[in-house]
This record gives sequence, structure tokens and C-alpha cells, in this order.
Amino acid sequence: MIDDATRALLNTLGGVDAAPGSLDGVVVLDVTRVVAGPYCSMILADLGATVIKVENPGDPDYTRTFPPLLDRAGEEPLSGFFAQYNRNKLGVTLNLKSPDAAAVLDRLVEKADVLVENFRPGTMNRLGHGYERLRTVNPRLVYAALSGYGQTGPYRSRPAYDNSAQATGGLWSMNGPAGGPPTRVGTIIGDLAASLYGVIGVLSALRHVERTGEGQLVDVSQQDSVLTLTENAVVAYTVDGTIPEPLGNEHPFVRPYELFPCRDGFVFFGGYTDKFWLISCETFGTAADWEAHPDLHTMAARFDAEVYRTEVRPMVERWFADRTKVELEQLAGDLVPLSAVKDIGEVVEDPQIAARGMIVEAEYPGHGTLRTFGSPIKLDRTPPRMAGLAPDIGQHTADVLRDLLGFSPDDVEALRQSGTV
Repeated sequence: MIDDATRALLNTLGGVDAAPGSLDGVVVLDVTRVVAGPYCSMILADLGATVIKVENPGDPDYTRTFPPLLDRAGEEPLSGFFAQYNRNKLGVTLNLKSPDAAAVLDRLVEKADVLVENFRPGTMNRLGHGYERLRTVNPRLVYAALSGYGQTGPYRSRPAYDNSAQATGGLWSMNGPAGGPPTRVGTIIGDLAASLYGVIGVLSALRHVERTGEGQLVDVSQQDSVLTLTENAVVAYTVDGTIPEPLGNEHPFVRPYELFPCRDGFVFFGGYTDKFWLISCETFGTAADWEAHPDLHTMAARFDAEVYRTEVRPMVERWFADRTKVELEQLAGDLVPLSAVKDIGEVVEDPQIAARGMIVEAEYPGHGTLRTFGSPIKLDRTPPRMAGLAPDIGQHTADVLRDLLGFSPDDVEALRQSGTV
């Protein structure tokens, strides 16, 4: 943890004017790129940590070029993708391959509580900046390593992307239309899951540091992270020998609990319990739908594949066919689980999303206003800060080296001339 003077200095450099967050005083070195890593450190930044994003001056985070782009006359456009995962950070450049890099990195590590990296295992060791060396520089350091397959095991050295984790963690084999080929989950869930577990691991390790003064390695694998998102697949196999296959929008053991068409689109309807089925019959159908079908009064009966196909699903489809998404949501209200399937435009403008502060605005000078997702973590005493900007490449390099680390202006210039920063 940094002292008050250093905290004030870092906040000045970052232009932070929000109330201190829960992680105020925690310094994080973000030696990551793309999403698995940047998202982890961004969550820590949202929660109040000072995050210093370290990029190679000649090869910065290549998501800076990812669309959508906000143009600025005469200057490089701003990537909305990059900004969404790098807000609230200080930007420093450092070529970790440079002979002089260790002198700079070590002084950063001395000031830091956490380092997050997402290189392939072994890369930081080859560069001379592995955990075993850095822990001698700062024994309290929490070193979080996010990778495709983890720091151990036969796959540890394999290159990996999000799709690698989805494929080897089991999700692809379970996802897609019934009877169809495996289908990728429609977002980078392997990257995102590893980032979230990375945050949990870092917070747990920081608690250990508080008690003992001892840092540690936090090892998070994308494959491991995806495996934990497969619901009942593991126990279905280990208990019954069942290998789950794609079911489309159905659920493996409850019905109705899936997608249904309506007049202007689709809704999710989950009225599978006996209580919700009765309420659904009364709300969407008629008294006859309940009274004339006593054979459908139990969950077990409704789950039977043939009964569901010939009786339950046709009844629900009849209820919804001539009603709009809005009408169905209004009818369902607080009574039964029914939700319109919304595209992202509808989600961004959704009143519940607005009430939760989940779309935030940041003003980038010369670029305009960027709207991104907010934080789902709601803390009533130390709320996350979400309106901070993502840094330009190396925006705070000179300030951090000079004011935080004590390098002289001549030292900083020499490091620039050598290509170290």
C-alpha cells in the first residue's frame, strides 16, 4: 500500500476527482493487452486502485486499432474497444526487452502491490521479469498471471485465444442448435471469465498480504475458467456418464424454459415450476388451460419430451403468438419469469439498465463522448468510478518516472533515446 503523499501524486497524474474507492492506495502494474488482463485491471481501477498500464513503445496494445473508432482531426482515432477496457488507468511505455528495462520495472514493482500479466507462460521469465525474480524485489507483490492453459500442465506453452478456451473447456461442444455442430458462445467468454477470476484471486491474495506481509502468484487459466461455466456438465458425466450435447435454447432438465416467438420478436419464458405454471395459465391463457389439462400440473409431466412437444410448447406458443414483447412483459410483470429478447440497442436504452447506471459517458477531448458499459458492482459506501479516461500511449511515462520513481529529466530522456520507454 502506498503512503498518502504518493497516493495524492498518482491521483494528480491520473486526474482522478472521484471519491476514493475500496481499493484506494493499491497500486497495480498492468502488463497486459487485448481483454484477458486489461479487463481484470480495469475492474481493480474502477474499485479505486491506481493502475499503471505498461505498453511497449514500439508495439502497444493492438486493440488501440480495434473498431469502433472515434475520429479526431489530424490525430490517431480513438478505439472504443480499447477505451472500454482501459479506463481509469495511467499510461506508461516500457520495452521489456530492453537491457535497461529491469531498472525501470524494478522501481515500479517496489511501488506496486499487484502486477497483472497475460503473456504465454515462460515469456516473462525469458525477458528476465518472472515472478521468482520480482518477488525478491518486492516480497509483498501479488503477481497475477492470466493465460490460456495456466502456468502448469502439458498445455502450458500452447498459444491460446478465447476460442481455444471455449473449445477445450467444453462450451463449444454443448452450445448450438439441437442436432447441429458445436457453436461458439457469441462473446469472448473465455477472456472475460479469466479476467473475473483474476480479480477474485488478486483480492484474495491482497487479503493474505494484509495478514502476513507475503505476496504470492495468482495463476488463472482461461480453459479452467470456461470449465467452471458449464453448469451441470461435469457432474452429468462423472455421475451418469452422460456427455451433454447442444440443446439449442432448451434447458437440460426443466421445461418450459427457453425461447418463444411472439408477434414482434422473441421472449424468454421460464414458467417451469408448478407455481409459475399455474400463474402462467391464469395470466396468459384461460381457466380451461389449467382445468382441462390436469396431466400438466406437475414439473415431471411437463418435462416429458413428447408431452412438452405436443402439449406444453403449443399451448405457450398460442399464448404468445398475437402479443408483442412489451405486452407480454407487462402481463408477466412481477408474476412469472418472462423477458423480451433484446438487441444491444434496446439494452443500451433499457430503463432498468439506466436505473442501474450501467451505461456511462466519458468525454474524450477532440473525439467526443464515448458511452460504454458501467460496473455491475454496486457499493453504497465506496462506489466504483466509471467515468475515467483510457490513456494515450505513454501519456504519463515522464510523470511516473520522474515524480513517482525519482528519475531525473536527463535519465528519462536517456531512456527515451535508447528505446526503453
